[in-house]
Amino acid sequence: MDEAAFIATIRRNPVVVDVLERAGALDLPDWYLVSGCLFQTVWNVLSGHEPTRGIRDYDFFYFDDGDLSWEAEDAVIRRAADVFAGCGGALEVRNEARVHLWYEDHFGVPCPPYASTEAAIDSFAATACCVGVRLAAGRHHVYAPHGFDDLAAFVLRPNAVLAPRSVYETKAARWRALWPELTVLPWPE
Repeated sequence: MDEAAFIATIRRNPVVVDVLERAGALDLPDWYLVSGCLFQTVWNVLSGHEPTRGIRDYDFFYFDDGDLSWEAEDAVIRRAADVFAGCGGALEVRNEARVHLWYEDHFGVPCPPYASTEAAIDSFAATACCVGVRLAAGRHHVYAPHGFDDLAAFVLRPNAVLAPRSVYETKAARWRALWPELTVLPWPE
């Protein structure tokens, strides 16, 4: 799979298309639609399932380090709720400049501050998960630091940058139940 095939495949999910087309109205810095909604769409399409099957939410990340308060992020979340109303999927909107403020409480390990949304994508639990896309001026911009080989081959390879082993293994078990053809590689010792 190359970038063009990836874009064509994710565009088979009408929620992905709708979110990408509406996102520009938010005028947020360094935004991407990321991770699960993208790789799960690919796996669904490649395995002959409906493109939205099993997708719990659509992660929408941006990076704004000008105001790290919860109030600023919450204001964006509320604006996004209006912009994405009726798009057909639950959106989870997060400012990646704030992740270091709550990550350890949630996942049990510290997270150094990110410098960009791309840096956050780099730290996802598996290489196939490390993907983001945005639409600007009618053109898709894809960030996939590990490429598309694992994604297209149904290989879940740990990316032990930040997420703890338990997060990887919990996610892997859920995804394997949905896509039994998935090869789950073990967490590095």
